[in-house]
Amino acid sequence: MKRINSIDFTRGLVMVIMALDHCRDLLHIGINPTNLAVTTPLLFFTRWVTHLCAPTFVFLSGTSAYLSYKNQNAGLKESQRFLLGRGLWLIFLEFTVIGFALWFDFRFRMFFFQVIAAIGLGLVILSFLMRLSTKTILTIGLIIIFCHNIIGLLPINNTPFSLLSPLFSFSLFQITPNTTFAIGYPPIPWLGIMLAGYGFGGIVFDKPQKQRKVALLKIGIGSLILFVVLRFFNFYGDPLPWTPQKDAVYTFLSFMNLNKYPPSLLYTLATLGISFIILSISDGMKNKFIDIISVYGKVPLFYYIIHWYIIHTIMFIMLYIQGFRTEDFVFGPFQFGRPLQPSGLELIGVYLVWLLVVVSLYPLCKWYSNYKAAHRDNKWLRYL
Repeated sequence: MKRINSIDFTRGLVMVIMALDHCRDLLHIGINPTNLAVTTPLLFFTRWVTHLCAPTFVFLSGTSAYLSYKNQNAGLKESQRFLLGRGLWLIFLEFTVIGFALWFDFRFRMFFFQVIAAIGLGLVILSFLMRLSTKTILTIGLIIIFCHNIIGLLPINNTPFSLLSPLFSFSLFQITPNTTFAIGYPPIPWLGIMLAGYGFGGIVFDKPQKQRKVALLKIGIGSLILFVVLRFFNFYGDPLPWTPQKDAVYTFLSFMNLNKYPPSLLYTLATLGISFIILSISDGMKNKFIDIISVYGKVPLFYYIIHWYIIHTIMFIMLYIQGFRTEDFVFGPFQFGRPLQPSGLELIGVYLVWLLVVVSLYPLCKWYSNYKAAHRDNKWLRYL
């Protein structure tokens, strides 16, 4: 089976967008983009468009796992071992190389279970589920996506079931007086998205190109319609209902203000619905833009690790330029090193740095992509 170019393009596109979110996290002046009392429409949608990243990244990780299993012509046990090993490797990277890139804290006072660890744990669980049929795995994934919000409606506090809360919702644990462990990406909801991606690999991405394009477009439009209907009636699917605001624009912002931690049903429908449409439109399309963006999508983990180090280094350069000294930097749980005093760039500055980061990463990603293609016999490269 030929490599599906739309997967590389869509993954590359959301990863380029992802860098914008991380530039905003580390470099912006600090306004909460989803607080409707202080945000602006541009700032809100600067944050909202980056919501596409994590669910698409996780979904396509599941799809790629299926396609890799099929294309490698490996036995089930060998594929299970690979997914298990890669999943454990990703979890290790999350709490070491990536964790340091995120916080720049030599004392490692913060261990943050976020998207790479969620993908890693998802691959570990998927390695045991691969014995099931593709349709069964897809069904499990869809049940999780559509039903996990029910947990938030149940009175499970102070019951034995509350022990399961970290699997479904944001959780914080004080391991020692100086060490914090946080689950920012609760495993079960993200597992549902990965399993759905794996199932789609066998049911949608196995189709001939024309049929695949039509199927993805229909599913994408259907997802967005279902999102609008459920959201309009505030019936189910997101813990934060929308409410009328001071004008139509801010009412629309309220309507689109969806819960990511954990990814609600409506958040998943809206983001993956858009991604399905992108996958459909770009499938089989060939032009220079597609080729450039696809380079990032072919080396996702390589890009992900390096872009954090570049952005965080730029943050410190920004702080020194703004007159801060090393002793002003604050490190620790949920602290990137920013001083307590006001600092940062306006939104236009964030966008300029984002473009600089993305452009500077292109030659590195291009080199590594070519290196991987020239050394397909090196199995270790599959882990990066």
